[in-house]
Amino acid sequence: MSENGNVVAVILGGGAGTRLFPLTQYRSKPAVPLGGKYRLIDVPVSNCINSGITQIFVLTQYNSASLNRHIARTYRFSSFSTGFVEVLAAEQTKDNPEWFQGTADAVRQMIPHIRDWRVDTLLILSGDHLYRMDYRKFLQRHFDTNADLTISVIPNRREEAEEFGLLKTDENGRIIEFKEKPKGDALEAMQVDTTRFGLTEEEAKERPFLASMGIYVFNYEKLVTLLAEDQSWVDFGKEIIPDAIKKYNVQAHLFKDYWEDIGTIRAFYEANLDLASPLPKFNFFNTESPIYTRSRYLPPSKVHNCDIDNSMVSEGCILNGVRAKRSIIGLRSRIDKGTSIENSIIMGTDFFESLEEMKTNITKAVPHIGIGENCTIKRSIVDKNARIGKNVQLINQRGVDKEDGPNGNYFIREGIILIPKNATIPDGTVI
Repeated sequence: MSENGNVVAVILGGGAGTRLFPLTQYRSKPAVPLGGKYRLIDVPVSNCINSGITQIFVLTQYNSASLNRHIARTYRFSSFSTGFVEVLAAEQTKDNPEWFQGTADAVRQMIPHIRDWRVDTLLILSGDHLYRMDYRKFLQRHFDTNADLTISVIPNRREEAEEFGLLKTDENGRIIEFKEKPKGDALEAMQVDTTRFGLTEEEAKERPFLASMGIYVFNYEKLVTLLAEDQSWVDFGKEIIPDAIKKYNVQAHLFKDYWEDIGTIRAFYEANLDLASPLPKFNFFNTESPIYTRSRYLPPSKVHNCDIDNSMVSEGCILNGVRAKRSIIGLRSRIDKGTSIENSIIMGTDFFESLEEMKTNITKAVPHIGIGENCTIKRSIVDKNARIGKNVQLINQRGVDKEDGPNGNYFIREGIILIPKNATIPDGTVI
């Protein structure tokens, strides 16, 4: 992209992630584990690297320690390269004592740090989406149309559309109208003929809306002007983009591949389990555009007398007499004999317990880290370092949709059982 000026990527990672609680109880959304061994942040960073964009800032604020640690341990470029993945944490200054107030405000506050890199074009990304995109095509569309701002859009169904920012374009792809999460008549008014973007008539009938993916390419100087115009404007979708459409050349870039906004427990749960299917919508086995993550140098997993079907098993696991069906088994998971796991995500552990520690557990009548003997786990997410005792049943016996367990040792969201990080579930517990 050098012929079109210097491109710098900014990944927004500062949100509280309340809809993903309790997975975000101790970490930010982009740091939530994915697919047994990755983090959500690995997706946009890998997309950048695979697209030849190696100057990457990650903006953080909420529960950022885990994310900061992962980035520092994972993304290290050669000393002969200008590439970097650098954390820009929210900071209080003499001129601005406030934390990030929204997506646009986060970028506004970090401009003094970003501009040092002589930026011509700024690629703004979200840190909690699952997709694979060659940003070079996105940028080329931006440059070819001489755009001031280009928004990546995806054709959407009616039942999903009201959760997104929707837009209309003219026959040349220039955006002429934008509405943030419209409802009712306002939603219906945002229908467009998506055959204009290459969809078949059947596809266009099914997906008559153009939804913003929350991914933007800005001319840097124009962005600085927009951000300086009104300091009370803190959000791209609600304020910056509608204003830009009135003043500048704002273009749409159509993305027709798989894309999932992992903003809710259900979305996270279903996207993860799909990864274990024979033909997943998102394929980690794509060698041309790999997803990078931290190298941990773990031993191969040991599997003894197990029945594992439609599942993913990560490195460093010890599985003894386990039945797993349509499940994700994360790093360093230790699961004992007679345990059945179905439609569940086991995130694994951050470390191996030593024999001495395990002896101490027995003395204190505390379950080992991992899952004990003769457990039944269905439709559950077990976060890292959880201790699940023997004969535990995670089955949502009462069929409840939402519940907070005593002392925060479990939660149920949309019928899915969640065991938080570091939680202990005693022997014989039934949930």
